[in-house]
Amino acid sequence: MEMRFKETAERFISDGGKLLPFHPFPSADQRDAYHALPQELKQELIILGEALFDAPYPSLSATDFMAFQRTGNRVNFEALYFVRRHMLNSFVTAECVEGEGRFLDRIIDGIFTICEESGWQLPAHNSYLRNAPSEILPDASRPVLDLFACETGAQLACIYYLLKSRLDQISPHICQRISQELDRRILRPYLTEHFWWMGDGDEPMCNWTPWCTQNVLLTAFLHGCPEETGIQILHKAAESCDLFLKDYGEDGCCDEGAQYFRRAGLCLDAACDLMDQVTGGAFAHLYQWEKIKNIAAYISNVHVRGRYYFNFADCSPVAGRAGVKEYLFGKHTGQTDLKLFAAKDYQAAGAEIYHDELYQLNLYYQLMNAFCYEEVIKMDTVSMPAPKDVYYPSTGLFIARSSSFSLSVKAGDNNDGHNHNDTGSITLYKCGQPVLVDIGVESYTQKTFSPQRYEIWTMQSGYHNLPTIDGLDQRDGSEYRATEVETSLTEDRAEISMELAEAYPFTEKGHTYRRRVVLDKSNDCVILTDTTNSQNVTLNFITYVEPILTEEGCFQVGLAELHFRGASLREIEILPITDKRLQTAWDHQLYRVRLCMTEHNFILDMK
Repeated sequence: MEMRFKETAERFISDGGKLLPFHPFPSADQRDAYHALPQELKQELIILGEALFDAPYPSLSATDFMAFQRTGNRVNFEALYFVRRHMLNSFVTAECVEGEGRFLDRIIDGIFTICEESGWQLPAHNSYLRNAPSEILPDASRPVLDLFACETGAQLACIYYLLKSRLDQISPHICQRISQELDRRILRPYLTEHFWWMGDGDEPMCNWTPWCTQNVLLTAFLHGCPEETGIQILHKAAESCDLFLKDYGEDGCCDEGAQYFRRAGLCLDAACDLMDQVTGGAFAHLYQWEKIKNIAAYISNVHVRGRYYFNFADCSPVAGRAGVKEYLFGKHTGQTDLKLFAAKDYQAAGAEIYHDELYQLNLYYQLMNAFCYEEVIKMDTVSMPAPKDVYYPSTGLFIARSSSFSLSVKAGDNNDGHNHNDTGSITLYKCGQPVLVDIGVESYTQKTFSPQRYEIWTMQSGYHNLPTIDGLDQRDGSEYRATEVETSLTEDRAEISMELAEAYPFTEKGHTYRRRVVLDKSNDCVILTDTTNSQNVTLNFITYVEPILTEEGCFQVGLAELHFRGASLREIEILPITDKRLQTAWDHQLYRVRLCMTEHNFILDMK
């Protein structure tokens, strides 16, 4: 197991290195810096603060917290919890750019509202062991460090860094309270308790590790901590980064998808950058590590066009706009293509960027956005390079493009982070518009991360672009996988083929189901060929727009024509999209086309 982050930290410590103050952006007292920000940016931030000025911070009761255990609903509590933090961030950024003090009382209200919460963790995360049942109420004497407790710590530390002198003029008890809560709820538990996301040997990690680690580092170094404490935190954080990276392939593919990259790869970048700054450049060499470069490049490789990304697992096809964070990762790793991709998407986003969940929640990101805004918005993106075809062997993700089509195929296994049973599924866009889609996931509930997860329809292979064979859908687990995977990527042709039989829970041996997908760039078409010895196969295809049967064996699906041979139409099923999370991706109902194979060889020609 490579331990490059830990080794870097230990070398810095053994060489007697002294930690430097962390000053990622100006405090609110440095008025010249805020006056120099672009007028349109300042105006937008003030408008966002003013829009919430008269709104009360939402009430959160003990029964609100208990509702997760009682009903399984996690959305209602979380909505109120996040509104509190979003409001506070809006007031802070408005005050920083305006500097006239009119938002300070609202900020103080928000600080004390959050400091008086019994626990900063979400109800769904209220446990001390991985995958243990959540306790019904928080134990205020023993804080839990989950994603959003750590996020809250970073938020309050950022406020302390930005506004301490102004808050002290009103009362020294405001920042004293922040300091007490950060020490009690974040720093002491971090150094004295072991939470699973910190990593332990071969235990698998996920986006929790860099996300929490980034925010603990921000809590410690934005707030300012004693040298000895800072060294301990630096060492522990560096080790966690290595334990996270051990589960990544050298190719840099995020097996949780594009949305989770923004909580994984981007948070790793923020953690590395912070450690580099406080050590005076000791971690800079890690950005030349090919694995880190590949992690950074992933997000542009899985982008389709506009708002769409190739998605799988719990990831949405609308994974959020790229912007300053992706740009900075490109800058840190020396990848101009990534900088151009991020800048172009950011320039196209306009005010949309201010309403992005990632941006709203993290105050540190908002300030980084403000002070990099002009650099990114003015970047010349006219000469954008064409996106690359790529195959990620660590997850089996295959991506290829022609003049009209954008294609992805998912090989790998059914043990990804946030897994869906989707081995062998195909996703297709034509001229940037969805044709065959991956639905994504509904709003999280207690059932989402329980033994009943695969009772949820969106998790099942029958609701992906996959066959149901002899009445069986795929099963979850690393043993349910594609085998005999072969790929070829050339200038004129991209091809992937695999055997899918092992992804299904057959009780008898001898089954075979071979899938081959070819993107013929010369003729601008995609050909899917399935060959099997099974007698009873239903082919499932999820379409974005209503499929219109124009003639026997031919559907029109949006801009694409789908011609099929070796099957007959069984039914076209309407899939209503009523869940709020799914509605952020799909603006109308989806459709499931079900075909019965009539021969052992099925061909779908898409033009």
